[in-house]
Amino acid sequence: MTLQDGLTVLLVLGGTFFMLIGSIGINRLPDFFTRAHASGKVDTLGILMFLSGLAVYEGISMNAAKLLLIIAFVAVTSPVASHQLARRALLFGLKPWYGRDSGRRR
Repeated sequence: MTLQDGLTVLLVLGGTFFMLIGSIGINRLPDFFTRAHASGKVDTLGILMFLSGLAVYEGISMNAAKLLLIIAFVAVTSPVASHQLARRALLFGLKPWYGRDSGRRR
């Protein structure tokens, strides 16, 4: 196994792990804001690691350049979209969940 293969496996498995954990978080978390946070992590960290692994696998080629362009696009748009979605929900009047034991007033 070469260094390129090892790095590919590491990045693809890491991206798959973060996508799995984020998907579980989307299903299990209690309110919109925490679910939006989990989905933002899935998009940003999981997909970027997965696509980086594919780019490493391709080596220096046109396919790797296309993957790098996709990585740059996702890295810029995904956090902005998650932030704007949460901000609009807050401005619309959706209240965050504070939990039963937090002691904060709603």
